[in-house]
Amino acid sequence: MLMGEKTRYSDEELEEFRALIEKKMASTKDEIKYYKDSIDKLTEASEGDHSSFDSEDGSSSMEKERLMQNLERQRKFYGHLEKALLRIENKTYGICRQTGKLIQKERLKIVPHATLCVAAKENRG
Repeated sequence: MLMGEKTRYSDEELEEFRALIEKKMASTKDEIKYYKDSIDKLTEASEGDHSSFDSEDGSSSMEKERLMQNLERQRKFYGHLEKALLRIENKTYGICRQTGKLIQKERLKIVPHATLCVAAKENRG
């Protein structure tokens, strides 16, 4: 390791990342609620309207499936953000799990749940 090379982010930097992650978590919670509500509305509409045509049922099924996929994607993202908060608590946040070096701040600002630096991610193919 080079002289003066940081091995972890400072507590102040970790708090900046915590604020960023908590903001993303709040917006992700809102999206999860939106998808749940939309799915509920579609479910209620399809249960309440038995006179609709099959083609309408098919399109509402496809829409419901799309909403469910988006809901699952947001739940997964939220879980990754929760794990990132744990890494902040443990002061291991921002350390590449493959190289042990710090992940660039710019990368973490864009992908706050990243566990690999760009070089390690590219090597994985």
